[in-house]
Amino acid sequence: MNTRMRRAAVAVAAGAMAVSLAACGSAKESGDKKDSTATVKGNAIKVGLLLPENQTARYEKFDKPLIEKAVADLTAGKGTVVYANAKQDATTQNSQVDTMITNKVNVLIIDAVDSKAIAGSVKKAKEAGIPVVAYDRLAEGPIDAYTSFDNEEVGKVQGKALLEALGDKAKDGQIVMMNGSVTDPNAALFKKGAHSVLDGKVNIGKEYDTVEWKPENANTNMAAALSALGKEKVIGVYSANDGMAGGIITALKAAGVPTLPPVTGQDAELAGVQRIVAGEQFMSVYKPYAPEAEAAAKMAVALAKGDSIATVATAKVDSPSAKGIPSLLIPVVSLTKANVKDTVIRDNVYTADEICTDKYAAACATLGLK
Repeated sequence: MNTRMRRAAVAVAAGAMAVSLAACGSAKESGDKKDSTATVKGNAIKVGLLLPENQTARYEKFDKPLIEKAVADLTAGKGTVVYANAKQDATTQNSQVDTMITNKVNVLIIDAVDSKAIAGSVKKAKEAGIPVVAYDRLAEGPIDAYTSFDNEEVGKVQGKALLEALGDKAKDGQIVMMNGSVTDPNAALFKKGAHSVLDGKVNIGKEYDTVEWKPENANTNMAAALSALGKEKVIGVYSANDGMAGGIITALKAAGVPTLPPVTGQDAELAGVQRIVAGEQFMSVYKPYAPEAEAAAKMAVALAKGDSIATVATAKVDSPSAKGIPSLLIPVVSLTKANVKDTVIRDNVYTADEICTDKYAAACATLGLK
């Protein structure tokens, strides 16, 4: 991570810890308690990192290298990360946990494909004396710590942006809601947050839970919605992430919609940012991955050593199977044309050259990005 990225990460992490999470309570009690399992002496930490899929660009481009860098920094270069990606297969991920246990990692960071299906594997890890950090998605089972973004707030940010884009025409037609996968607990929180903003203010013509978050499934659902509602009646689309937004926009173009309605997104994927610059996608949710990854690494290294995580985990959350999990939630930013330069470019997530390829050069020039 270069100096600018590190400064941005520190700044956002500091802001995140200042966010008021009083309703969740203090994590001091759990954070100060030493883990009862065998712990590591020194910096020779072996961290098992399990990420859920590789269709979304963020996991391989950001999360993995950021966690590897943070673990190295926290262990004077002596800690190692053992990595596996489940490619959206819950059974594969359970097998990967078994392999990590066999290989005697000291701690696991798990971003679950399926929050319920992973519970048995989390229990196995705990029984083997391996603490578990739930990353980005709150897995079920005896989790020791959790870090993610404020996922209900993500949905609220998306809903507010869509209302802003619709303005006084919010009830002149119908919107389509394209939620994420039911196997992802975050998807339910995004949906809840969005509904809390949109209900009563727009007419929801069709709503879908998109299998496996796949853009092609969102594309199929959007085509069906346009057929059922009429392309002239759809005035906006709530899309839970950028990948699905791409599939949705392709369906809108294929249907011959003359003027694209506002479409939301999430993750600030490069293709999503480029669609925003071009005016095809209205917004995305920028989630600063550096502070999330750094928090996970700090939790993991501390747990492996039996140290306190109270300075990192400043809140508590409950899962369906565990109460009072020490946690840190990171705030998010609505990304539109107006702040591309002050978010993903400023934080060195993408350079202007990466965004402003020949196809987008004119749009970038209009926005002052080149």
